[in-house]
Amino acid sequence: MSLDTLTQRPTFADTLGRLSKDDPAPLYLQLQRVLREAIQNRRLHQDDAIPPERDLAEDFDVSRITVRKAIDGLVSEGLLTRRRGAGTFVASRVEKSFSKLSSFSEDMLSRGRKPHSEWVYKSAGAVTPEESLSLGLSPGALVYRFHRIRYADGQTMALEYSTLPGYCLPSPEAVTTSLYEALEKTGHRPVRALQRLRAVAFTAEQAERLGVKPGDPGLFIERRGFLSDGRAAEFTQSYYRGDAYDVVAELNDIS
Repeated sequence: MSLDTLTQRPTFADTLGRLSKDDPAPLYLQLQRVLREAIQNRRLHQDDAIPPERDLAEDFDVSRITVRKAIDGLVSEGLLTRRRGAGTFVASRVEKSFSKLSSFSEDMLSRGRKPHSEWVYKSAGAVTPEESLSLGLSPGALVYRFHRIRYADGQTMALEYSTLPGYCLPSPEAVTTSLYEALEKTGHRPVRALQRLRAVAFTAEQAERLGVKPGDPGLFIERRGFLSDGRAAEFTQSYYRGDAYDVVAELNDIS
């Protein structure tokens, strides 16, 4: 056995799994799947460096164009991030995409992080004037309210306040972990949403719940979700930690 063989480095393909020429999926999608699963299964961790394109191309026996296309897709998803002059790394900050309608739990799981929530309250009551305007409900209509502190891998990430029309769920107790999962079970998961965001400074109460300092920067995101028939299904106001979140949006030239 030659010295070169003894000292040959384990390749990413050896560690994470090889691509299949018999798989009908394009090679770049196969490579995305391999890397995505490695992140989700925590074989690749936050801030881990991804080998250069030329090394990945050699490891997986594909072209550098294929590698670049796969990496571009994972960067768009927020799973990977490029650092100028340093390379490509598994993202540590969460990138919240405005181009995809997904729940907090889905966002965290897709990035290989473990979500959980601390319930502050679940309640039922009559709609307020602000909620009525946002949800298009008549005065006195039944709504369910949910307030949670959201975590990922044990770290506080956001405060979330959600109000849902009474016709979307049988009771507040129908929501256990994921709000969108509960809505999907009743056939009332939103299919489109309007979102707006602005920068905020956390109040003393918000800072205490999130474990940050009063006045620290945060992101306020308001979402109104709608069903396919046009009825409102969700009014959510979330306060995200500014040191843990980036917001990204994909823009396309439609001219």
